[in-house]
Amino acid sequence: MSLPEIVSRDQWRAARAELLDKEKAATRARDALNAERRGLPMVEVDEEYVFEGGDGKATLLDLFEGRRQLVVYHFMFAPEWDAGCRSCSGFLDQIGHLAHLKARGTSFAAVSRAPFPKILPFKARMGWTVPWYSSHGSDFNRDFEVTLEREGELFERTGLSCFLRDHDRVFHTYSTYERGLDGLGSTTSLLDLTALGRQEVWEEPKGRASALGAPAGSERVRYHDEYDD
Repeated sequence: MSLPEIVSRDQWRAARAELLDKEKAATRARDALNAERRGLPMVEVDEEYVFEGGDGKATLLDLFEGRRQLVVYHFMFAPEWDAGCRSCSGFLDQIGHLAHLKARGTSFAAVSRAPFPKILPFKARMGWTVPWYSSHGSDFNRDFEVTLEREGELFERTGLSCFLRDHDRVFHTYSTYERGLDGLGSTTSLLDLTALGRQEVWEEPKGRASALGAPAGSERVRYHDEYDD
């Protein structure tokens, strides 16, 4: 194994300061990229998808649970599989308490092609409480390019899609796949993919910080059992 070079404390501080400049530049570049993402156009979802979840049949609008935004994790679980994807399982293990997303008007759900009776025992085995729906029998996975066909065979790929609700109209704002999911899982990393972002006053474009009529920034953060959802 190749280990880092051993240096004095002063040498380490100098090297750390040099790297910090690059880290700050990367943060500014990420903020600019997030702003450009929030500037993407959106497309209305006209298809009447039907999902199955813990409360029975549901539409895409139902998955919002009355909130303004929805983040869908496309969990690889084909109908013929006996268990969900290991990599997808590792991703879902990283998802934090959903109360912090909900406080910013954003719901989160996993969606898979496997029938719900297959999803339910696997979800219980993993100990997850996040909403998880089956898209079995619909074109949802195909339409959002996570179930693809190659030489007559279907194959799955992981992905994540963001949606925005305007009353009863649903719009698709963003999707990313495979390596695009690297580093995701925290509340802020997921919000950065959405049209409304973190809803902070410093974000561009202006005006979205007050989209939910609540204080922005740290003033909005609570213990997860203190939110009035």
